[in-house]
Amino acid sequence: MTPIEVIAAVLLLLGSALALLSGIGIVRLPDVFARMHAATKPATLGLMLVCIGVALVDTSLADIGKLVLVIVLQFLTAPVGAHMVGRASYRIGGLLHPDTVIDDSEV
Repeated sequence: MTPIEVIAAVLLLLGSALALLSGIGIVRLPDVFARMHAATKPATLGLMLVCIGVALVDTSLADIGKLVLVIVLQFLTAPVGAHMVGRASYRIGGLLHPDTVIDDSEV
């Protein structure tokens, strides 16, 4: 196994672990805002690590271009989607966990 393949395998494992943690966070966290954070941050980083790991092994320029496009689109759409989910959840009210102490949102 070449050093590049080892690095790619490590990146794939780290990306998969972050995706797993994201899924666990979505199930275990108490309210929609914490779940929204778990759905976007680790999943986006996990996808980026997986795409970089695949790009290290696959040397086709067309495939690497597609992987870069996937990463860019993920980084552009995930924050917007999370913002819209959070805003809609706050507007319907009552979705904060009882342990939430500070509510600084003014919509």
